[in-house]
Amino acid sequence: MPPLFSLEQVTSMLTPLASRLSQETGNNIKLLAAKNIDHYTAEVLHGNIVIGYENPSVYVNISNVHEALASAVTSQHDTLSKGIVITRPESGISTVEDLKGKKIMIVSRRSAGGFLSQKLTLQEKGIDIEQDCELTEAADQREENVIISVSIGDVDAGFINEYSLHKADKYIAPGSVISVAKTAPLPNWVISVSRNMPEIQKDELQQALLGLSPEDPALKALGIAAFERAVDTDYDIIRNILE
Repeated sequence: MPPLFSLEQVTSMLTPLASRLSQETGNNIKLLAAKNIDHYTAEVLHGNIVIGYENPSVYVNISNVHEALASAVTSQHDTLSKGIVITRPESGISTVEDLKGKKIMIVSRRSAGGFLSQKLTLQEKGIDIEQDCELTEAADQREENVIISVSIGDVDAGFINEYSLHKADKYIAPGSVISVAKTAPLPNWVISVSRNMPEIQKDELQQALLGLSPEDPALKALGIAAFERAVDTDYDIIRNILE
C-alpha cells in the first residue's frame, strides 16, 4: 500500500488482510514497506510487489504490469468515491465557480478524492484548475494538513475526500472548516496483482477478497465494507483526467 499514513498505521491496516488472504489461499503473503509513492510505484514496476492496494491514479500508473482485481466498497456501499471542497465559513466561497483565482491546497496531484475529482468538476464548469487557481500540495500528502491549512487561513480552500471532513477535528477550532461542494464520483481504491500471476492464483485471490464479510477484521482494519470485482477499464476515467 502506498505510505499515505505512518508505517505503524499502514501495518495495522494491512496485517489482518495479509493474514486472512494467506489463510484463504494457502500462500504466504507478507507486507513490504515503501518509503513514499514514488518508491512504491518503482517497486511495483520492478516486480517486487505482487499484490498492491492503491488509489486509482497510482493504479493507472502501474497498470501496464498490474491488473485490477477488486475495488473497495465504502461503508456507504458504493464503489465510487467523491471529493469535496472545504473552506472557512467567512471565505465568501459557496460554489466551485468561486474558486477561480483562489489559493487552494490539494492532497497531491495523484489523489483521486483530493484533486482529480475536483479537477474534473471544475473542468466541466469551464475552469482550468492549473491555470485559473493557485495550487499547493499538502505536506506529506496528508488530508489533515489540508484541513488545518484551511482552518488557519493559509489557503482559501482545500480539496479532500468526502469521508475525511472530520479527520483533523482535534487539531482545529470547531466550525472553522465547512464543506461547500461535492465533486465528481471516481473509482475507489483497488487491489491489483501482477499480470504475471498464474490465473488460478488470481482467481483464488479474487474469490477470497469478494468473500470477505463486512464484519471481517481485515475489512474493518481498512475502514471499508467489502470488495467488489474490478476490471482495468473501470479506471479509464482516471486515465482521461490525467491526460
